[in-house]
Amino acid sequence: MRVKAYLLFLAICVSALLVSCNRAGGPPARRLLIYTPHGQDLLRDFIARYKAIHSEVEVQFLDMGSREILERVRAERNRPQADLWWGAAHTTFQTAADENLLAPYRPTWADSVPKSSRDTQDRWFGTYQTPEVIVYNSDAVKPEDAPKDWDDVLDPKWRNKILIRNPNPSDSMRAIFGAMIWRFYKDTGSPDQGYDWLRRLDANVHEYTADGTLLMQKLVRREGVVSLWNLPDVWIYKEQKGFPIGYVFATSGTPVITDGIAIVRGGANEEEAKRFYEFVTTPDNLTLAAKKYYRIPVRTDLDRSQLPPWMNERVNEMPLDWDLLRKQSSDWLRYWDTEIRGRSKK
Repeated sequence: MRVKAYLLFLAICVSALLVSCNRAGGPPARRLLIYTPHGQDLLRDFIARYKAIHSEVEVQFLDMGSREILERVRAERNRPQADLWWGAAHTTFQTAADENLLAPYRPTWADSVPKSSRDTQDRWFGTYQTPEVIVYNSDAVKPEDAPKDWDDVLDPKWRNKILIRNPNPSDSMRAIFGAMIWRFYKDTGSPDQGYDWLRRLDANVHEYTADGTLLMQKLVRREGVVSLWNLPDVWIYKEQKGFPIGYVFATSGTPVITDGIAIVRGGANEEEAKRFYEFVTTPDNLTLAAKKYYRIPVRTDLDRSQLPPWMNERVNEMPLDWDLLRKQSSDWLRYWDTEIRGRSKK
């Protein structure tokens, strides 16, 4: 009996060892980590659609502001954690590319994107266009009374009635603040008149909110009734959540961000990142993102009759020196943060 028991124990041990060796020698699990500011509704939707086709892939994401992603990718450059970076302004991606944080990848649809919406070395490509608009609570402000242009938000009648999302981690607000400074900088070579504009805005600001979600919630609660923000978010809160929100394209011109996608250099799962990259940028998925999440596609080869009608309306795009804004915006925002923010009320 002792011999039989010993042989049974030995057989179990050998079997366990063989199973362990088989697992160790098998193919590694397919994984993908995405850094993105696109919001959990869109992310969970597209990840579920991807996993329906690639059920063997473990897909995770971290949802944070685009500037926070840049700082994180910088900090992890010697040991990258993310594989794919999905979402940020073209200016932020170009900064990351210049710092050698992104790997080149030319997608199958590369020739269907304007040269202005892609990196010359294929390190990032545009996916969506994001216009910046004037926003208001449509229950509290009549359309005819809403600001029609950027300078209108400086009117004293909006004193303590404006909400602004903290611009430091936000590409949308960086673009808006940068555009306001650029209007004067292009003629004078100095940001001073732009700073004066931001001071006058600061005098009317009730609060600088931590993120876009709080911005919309506080706008609906009438903690402020006017704001400046990006159009896709406005449509999401207006149509999907039923918030009473209206918007205006500024008469003097609208800053339009190119939102992009890129492979993180040195990521452990580059091939999987490329597959997801291609998946979310197919014509069908770009059209889905347009209809369900109000993302305006950059690709020029799509059937635009399938897009929401408002996406085909002509936008008076404000001409901007994006490269100068990219290089100067950190200094400009640092000055705003230390010398203007919360200091202008009399």
